[in-house]
Amino acid sequence: MLKGNAIIGQSGGPTSVINASLVGVLKGAQGFAGIKKVLGMRYGIQGFMAEDIIDLGKEQPRTITGLRCTPSSALGSCRYKLQQADLPRIVDLLKKHNIRYVFLIGGNDTMDTIHRIEGCAKDHNYDLIGIGIPKTVDNDLYGTDHTPGFPSAARWVALSVNQAGILARDMKKVDQFVVHQTVGRSAGWLAAASAVGKKDPDDAPHLIYLPERAFDRERFLADIKRCYDAFGWVSIVCGEGLANADGTPVSASQVKDRFQNLEFGAMGGTSAAMVLHRMISAEFGFRGEFQVPESLPMCAADRGATLDFDEAYMCGKAAVRLASQGKTGLMVTLVREPGRKYSCTTGTADLAEVAVKAKPMPDKYINAEGNFVSEEFLDYVRPLVGAMPRYARLSYVKISK
Repeated sequence: MLKGNAIIGQSGGPTSVINASLVGVLKGAQGFAGIKKVLGMRYGIQGFMAEDIIDLGKEQPRTITGLRCTPSSALGSCRYKLQQADLPRIVDLLKKHNIRYVFLIGGNDTMDTIHRIEGCAKDHNYDLIGIGIPKTVDNDLYGTDHTPGFPSAARWVALSVNQAGILARDMKKVDQFVVHQTVGRSAGWLAAASAVGKKDPDDAPHLIYLPERAFDRERFLADIKRCYDAFGWVSIVCGEGLANADGTPVSASQVKDRFQNLEFGAMGGTSAAMVLHRMISAEFGFRGEFQVPESLPMCAADRGATLDFDEAYMCGKAAVRLASQGKTGLMVTLVREPGRKYSCTTGTADLAEVAVKAKPMPDKYINAEGNFVSEEFLDYVRPLVGAMPRYARLSYVKISK
């Protein structure tokens, strides 16, 4: 058994439940003799390299308990692209602070970071166990049924689109359409989740456009006309990474982050929702609005799914259990068990695989027209999001003339 200190870091965009995973690691470490102290990276690996390290064992127990339902990243986050030149510095700090266990909570880029740190430690003959804990609202991590953070963000999107749709329906004499954009650079899981609250044909959303399908302007405008003729208004949801057949983003974004990923919305400029809004207005002369929430679905703990908090905590504890067994180079995964009633346990995926792969929505989850989701997707996502409200609706019985 390795004996030394452990350190935890959080990276990338926060979620409503990422701190539940942090608490899971802390609780799991209490029963593992191999870990002496549990340290925390302030602002992820970037803060670690600046030696911005805290002793989580000095926190009050009530604070740790409260973190389990507190949104965002309590340790602070970063979006830092690890450079090869950074690795010797990181190994030196691991040695200096006798860190033998590294737990990083994050998405694809975070899994790449811990994979590279673990590999560099091996190259320097330094015994280290590195375990990744999944996190992302995008739900695009390879090897896991879903990611902690996605169910809560999906619930936020579903409620927002459903409630905004009620408003748009009642205001259709003023605004004839609304476009709602979700985050998700190359995967449409969140946009797809907007359909969970739909009960009747005229409920929002009417149309969903995903990055997994090439955008076709003429088909889009035909879809708009069909829905408007049927309902007198149109609710559209799109993923931020919606792209044309030639691969160019509908948003026409040119700005890239440190990982060479296109930025959608955060750096200003146009968004896919804005472009779709302009297309509809120019073609039909309709008045409408667009909504581009960025961080809101990542931190809305008041709309969080109870299942999501529990599973995030479970993943944190599972990470320590793997470490106590001497396993390394793995990410904890969520495994949906077969059966009609939803049940989930944990498994593992190799960091080397997770770091280089993404998980787009499978074809079976998208309808044949490419403008909505299938029933199979709704069966997949409903247990994660939880029960949706059903709102009252007038029957509009007219008086006799």
